[in-house]
Amino acid sequence: MQNKVITIGEILWDVFPEGKKAGGSSMNVALNLHKQSIASSFISAIGDDENGRELLSFLASNHFATDLIQVNTELPTSTVVVQLDDNHQATYTIKQPVAWDDLKITDENIAAVKQADALVYCSLTCRAEQSKKTILALLENAKTKIFDINLRAPFYSKELIGELLAKADILKINEDEIAWVKESFGLTGNTDEQLLKQLSSQFGIEMICLTLGDKGACVLKDGKLFKHAGYKVQVADTVGAGDAFLATFIACYLQGYPVETTLDNACKVGAFVASQAGANPNYNKKIYHMALG
Repeated sequence: MQNKVITIGEILWDVFPEGKKAGGSSMNVALNLHKQSIASSFISAIGDDENGRELLSFLASNHFATDLIQVNTELPTSTVVVQLDDNHQATYTIKQPVAWDDLKITDENIAAVKQADALVYCSLTCRAEQSKKTILALLENAKTKIFDINLRAPFYSKELIGELLAKADILKINEDEIAWVKESFGLTGNTDEQLLKQLSSQFGIEMICLTLGDKGACVLKDGKLFKHAGYKVQVADTVGAGDAFLATFIACYLQGYPVETTLDNACKVGAFVASQAGANPNYNKKIYHMALG
């Protein structure tokens, strides 16, 4: 039986100096899952505007279903101004309020989540009360809850992150985020392994994946730490690389690959996307398998 994953969160235009590219971490994860032959659906919202219609056309051009994307007649489609530093690391200016701040609970998205193997959610989409309420309600219907912590200043607080961590079965977090979590929740570990074990114990999280940029990633599962040094590439920009990593990790996990293989594949695809411009470079199954060696 084919695996099914629902993501819920942002759909938007990343606005670079040279022009705009379709993005949003939640959409990126869904689209990468789709490229990797995982049945994925995406709950989000656009405005009733040209930017929104262009995003639906973008998804349609990638043969991705848009039936769970709501159209908000009051709020605009999301746009994010992206700035890259000298090391190609991205910072974001995220406008608000936008359509995905007002996600509504529907019979259709409840049914989709109940039928799926996993629901992927992030903290940014919980910045507004309406969308937070919808996400928390859908989490009650999810088989496996995957939290992409995705901290974006100033749209998070200790209280919000604590609430969302407590819901997670699987957590994906990066090195900057783990430093914030350590300070905010009083973790005392001095190594990645100690920190992840403390975080797992404090919030009852079954598996944690920590991404470390060009230093690779590690995974804590069943009390054991698995490490990967990552793959060296010429970085175009880091936009979407973590999302591609997470999608590959989820795809391999659901298909029952060993943790070592899952981590290796995720590092390869994340590196491939970092070597390309924008969050959603084109790749078909042939390119994907080339990326996987």
